[in-house]
Amino acid sequence: MIFFESNVHNNRQRGSIEVICGSMFSGKTEELIRRLKRAKIAKQRVEIFKPQIEVRYSATDVVSHDNNAIASTPIGTAQNILLMTSDVDVVGIDEAQFFDESIVDVCSILAEQGLRVIVAGLDIDFKGVPFGAMPHLMAIADDVTKVHAICVRCGEPAYVSHRLVDEDRQILTGATDIYEPICRHCFNKIKQKNLTK
Repeated sequence: MIFFESNVHNNRQRGSIEVICGSMFSGKTEELIRRLKRAKIAKQRVEIFKPQIEVRYSATDVVSHDNNAIASTPIGTAQNILLMTSDVDVVGIDEAQFFDESIVDVCSILAEQGLRVIVAGLDIDFKGVPFGAMPHLMAIADDVTKVHAICVRCGEPAYVSHRLVDEDRQILTGATDIYEPICRHCFNKIKQKNLTK
């Protein structure tokens, strides 16, 4: 038992930041849920957060496109995470691209406190532009996992979440009704076609 307590104490001193990124339909949330469920099996205290604006499948749970779910706490600002993590070992954050830049400091503070922080989000938006604080999070992460969907047009690994509706604002939540994963080649063909219109 003494070894177990010592081991927990040592693990608590080793905080880290893990980032899971990629396009929509690539399995980011699925991988986040998998890691968090494994932490729970290991008897670690886990808390999961998501932006309040993310209500596609559930107002409260984090839900993957394959309907795998885990309970979470919707929050308005990243700073609120610091108020709710005083007694946890692992913090999960989904859809991190929707938070402002303060998410970077929040994740750094949690890791410095010895917590394992697992963050999932889109690395680029529908225009192929780096999305929100994700590039900064990827730069400071201890580990970055980039997952890929399959391009619905040619079957190659997807690069971007192509928007199917004529809406230019960066943040527009949706699923297959609004987005499709496509590869770089197919994305460039669409951009060229749009330029010639």
